[in-house]
Amino acid sequence: MSYVKYEQKGFVGIVTIDREKALNALNAEVMNDLETVIDAIDAEKTRCVIITGAGQKSFVAGADIGAMCHMSKADGRKFSAMGNATFRKIEKLPMPVIAAVNGYALGGGCELSLSCDIRIASENARFGQPEAGLGITPGFGGTQRLARTIGVGKAKEMIYTCRNVKADEALQIGLVNAVYPADQLMDECMKLAERIAGNAPIAVRQCKKAINMGLQMDIDSATALEPELFGSCCNTEDQRNAMTAFCEKRKHDPFVGK
Repeated sequence: MSYVKYEQKGFVGIVTIDREKALNALNAEVMNDLETVIDAIDAEKTRCVIITGAGQKSFVAGADIGAMCHMSKADGRKFSAMGNATFRKIEKLPMPVIAAVNGYALGGGCELSLSCDIRIASENARFGQPEAGLGITPGFGGTQRLARTIGVGKAKEMIYTCRNVKADEALQIGLVNAVYPADQLMDECMKLAERIAGNAPIAVRQCKKAINMGLQMDIDSATALEPELFGSCCNTEDQRNAMTAFCEKRKHDPFVGK
């Protein structure tokens, strides 16, 4: 792909938005490349995914404003639908996804990070939804996921004011899980990804499904879903391996995803 690179490191897949000269801004070509890469991830050998941006300045500094200046209403709807569909694919990947936010995460960049399960930021990271200051709304899920992540009041403040949030404040309001110096970011994300990948992959995937689906349900429906997913993990090779080892007070064998 021209603008999106993929690397497999053991059970961890690393997706890099690679348009550094434009601060990794999103246009139709980048979105198409990103969707192609996401579709091609091998779910059999990938237990966690990291998404990041090329360079040291920017994760993704939003959508490409130059490409959006002269969009018609129909063009705008099509571009927004494209972004929403791609980010929804990321959100629905069966394995956990970590956003390694290495700089500006503005507009579509903030929205991309929100489609991931976990956000880890460098100290120079900046988050924001500047769309209202440009005469538009967030178009790639920001009006929905931001409120679900940090609460309605804080999300409305960020969206209405277009104010950027620094990494330390992002941590304080729950927008990110952790903040590290820039030169440690990817190492820390890999440690986290490898720890996730070291657990039983079927169980981890069912945990993700239970959380994501349950958040869209009432509590009765959600607690009815949980036994189904719990039961689906029972009598798997990994479950028998881990529980037998626990009972025998020994270390279990590596998980195989069966």
